[in-house]
Amino acid sequence: MLRVAVVGSGPSGVYTAQSLVQQDPEVLVDVLDRLPCPYGLVRYGVAPDHEKIKSLQQNLRAVLEHERVRFLGGIRVGADGVPVARLRELYHAVVYCVGAATDRHLGIPGEELPGSWSATEFVSWYSAHPDAAADGFLPAARSAVVVGVGNVAVDVTRMLARGPAELSPTDMPQGALTALAASSVTEIHMVGRRGPSQARFTTKELRELGGLPDTEVIVDEAELALDPAYGDPAGLPAAQRRNVEVLRGWAATPSRGARRRIRLRFFLRPVELLADGDGNGDRVGAVRFERTAPDGHGGVTGTGLHEDLEAQLVLRSVGYRGLPLEGLPFAPERGTVPHLAGRVLRGGAVAPGEYVAGWIKRGPTGVIGTNRPCAKETATSLLEDAPVLLRRELPGDPLELLRAAAAEPVVEWAGWLAIERAEAELGASLGRGVVKLPDWASLLAAASRATG
Repeated sequence: MLRVAVVGSGPSGVYTAQSLVQQDPEVLVDVLDRLPCPYGLVRYGVAPDHEKIKSLQQNLRAVLEHERVRFLGGIRVGADGVPVARLRELYHAVVYCVGAATDRHLGIPGEELPGSWSATEFVSWYSAHPDAAADGFLPAARSAVVVGVGNVAVDVTRMLARGPAELSPTDMPQGALTALAASSVTEIHMVGRRGPSQARFTTKELRELGGLPDTEVIVDEAELALDPAYGDPAGLPAAQRRNVEVLRGWAATPSRGARRRIRLRFFLRPVELLADGDGNGDRVGAVRFERTAPDGHGGVTGTGLHEDLEAQLVLRSVGYRGLPLEGLPFAPERGTVPHLAGRVLRGGAVAPGEYVAGWIKRGPTGVIGTNRPCAKETATSLLEDAPVLLRRELPGDPLELLRAAAAEPVVEWAGWLAIERAEAELGASLGRGVVKLPDWASLLAAASRATG
């Protein structure tokens, strides 16, 4: 009987487990995760107010409750955890679905000033990731700059503009809700270095900004017109054409004098974060941008003209990048593990029993659904290799051996269900729905009730 470990319980990991059990009637799959909670970025990356997308957890849940699938949380693999070589000894095959664990930096002076954060850190905070930074994002901030024009940039912009009445029904942790409710941010700039026809957000996400209560979206048509495709967007792909049409509508709408303003800016490249000049020079106070212009080849070039935007909070949202996992080969230029149809390559040769799926396989591209065919390809490769993999005898059920090697208590499915109950109880005590537990101590304490 084939035993497989899938490292990572986000969509790519769960879809890999699903594909394995659908294609092989006997395979046993353990889905391992460093966190005590499953679902990866569906739990800790999807914005709290996107309930429809978050409901995907129910589909992932059905896979993890399959009789031949076992969720094992609290297991760190690699450095300070179960070595890759040891994991390989315990299973016929291991599939790594560890995502892209870090964000890209701007690489400009002042980026490390207090008040400058990655959008990933901000998302982790309002999503109650147990590794998230303590609340330090919003104090004294009146104006925010979000660098980037993708869906994550739209998410964090929207969350900054939402009011407590809209956020209270979500599963946002109470600390983040309280901080956002008290926020003084009324001016939010979302800035891209290229034009509106090259922005990476989807039209659905973009339109949501225009429906926020007591908030107006401001776009300068003269700035939009710097994009050669703006005047006649007919030749653009449908998604980009719809984006331009939405922006055109906002540019033609007079200001309503709403309490909050979201300003969408284009053709501005950040070149420096400036310290506050009002006696608080240890924090960011503005972002200096250079005006860019199309270079005729799909990129932009600097013009030497600069503009400073006030900001006590700066969130960079310029992409993700994979990190090496100790014991696995890694291609730093791509931020991925070298592979052939999901089979890990070591020194250019296939490494028997080692596989990858998801962002660590293909890079941080696509949407949640993109992980399905990616996972299926890897699962198919693994099952093609199964006759050879099964020749190796295993030491038995790996669970006890994993317990001995894990730094934290192993959280099985019953432990996760106990966390769910604790979050429902917390929400009820606050007069809300489900409210996420925000830290390791509370999560592990809740999980222990399953056996305590």
